[in-house]
Amino acid sequence: MAKLLPLLLILLCISYSASADFYRDAEITWGDGRGKILEGGRALSLSLDNYSGSGFQSKSEYLFGRFDIQLKLVPGNSAGTVTTFFLSSQGAGHDEIDFEFLGNATGEPYTVHTNVYAKGKGDKEQQFRLWFDPSSAYHTYSILWNPQRIIFLVDNIPIRVFNNEEAITGTPFPTSQPMRVYCSLWNADDWATQGGRVKTDWTKAPFVATYRNFNINGCVAGSQCGSGSDSNLKEEGANNNNWRTQGLDANGRNRLRWVQQKYIIYNYCSDSKRFPQGIPAECKRSRF
Repeated sequence: MAKLLPLLLILLCISYSASADFYRDAEITWGDGRGKILEGGRALSLSLDNYSGSGFQSKSEYLFGRFDIQLKLVPGNSAGTVTTFFLSSQGAGHDEIDFEFLGNATGEPYTVHTNVYAKGKGDKEQQFRLWFDPSSAYHTYSILWNPQRIIFLVDNIPIRVFNNEEAITGTPFPTSQPMRVYCSLWNADDWATQGGRVKTDWTKAPFVATYRNFNINGCVAGSQCGSGSDSNLKEEGANNNNWRTQGLDANGRNRLRWVQQKYIIYNYCSDSKRFPQGIPAECKRSRF
C-alpha cells in the first residue's frame, strides 16, 4: 500500500488540461435551462434575460491549484451585466478569489474586477482594462493559488499577485478552506456599469457568454496532495505540478509591471479616502 500511495496522490491531483469536459467536471446549478453544455462537453454557454441569469460550478472542491478557462464575453451593449469566474468556499468566514467582468455600453471597454477574501474579509479590489476586445474571441483567464501566493493571469500574462504575508503583516490568506470553481452571468445594473448610471437594455436580451477549455490542475479536497508531505509528486508529475511553488520570474515581473502601469484603473492600496487611517499593511510591501 505504501508503494501505491504516490500513485494515488497523483491521481487525486490530476490535471484535466488534455481533455477538458464540462459534462465530467462541472454542473449547471441555476438558470432554469439558460446554461447549456455544447460541443460534446468542450464548451458551455450561460445566458441572461430579464427573468434570470445562470451559472455553473465545479463538481469537486480543491485546496490549491491552477484553474484555467477560456471565455468569450457578452458582445455589443453589455451594460449592467456581470460575467464571473471565481473560487469560493462556503459558510461564515469564507475564502474567495474573484474574476468579475463588468459590462459596458457598446464601444466602451469592459472592466475586469479582482478581489481576494480570506476568513470572510475582502476589500482588496483591483480593477483593470484589457488590451483587447474580450467579446470578439476567446481569451484564457487563470487563477493560480498555492500556499505562497495567488496570481491572476490573462492569456498567461500576470495582471495581479497577492502574496501570503500573513506571518509578516497579519493579513489573512486562504490556506485551509477548500474551494469550488464558480462561473455565472447575472444582472447588476444597480452598480456594475459606471457606478449604476447605465442600466441593462433588456431589448438586447438574451445576453450570452461562452466558456470553453475548463482546465483544473489542483488538489482535490480530502486528498493528501496539499499537505506538503508528497515530495514524490514534484518529481513524478513535475510538468503538471509547477503551480505548487510557482512565482514570477524576471519576465513575469516585467509583464506584471507593464499591466499594472498601463491598465490598472483602481487599486485599493492607493485609495487614501477609503483608508484615512493609513493603507492596509500588505500595501506597504512591494507589488513586484
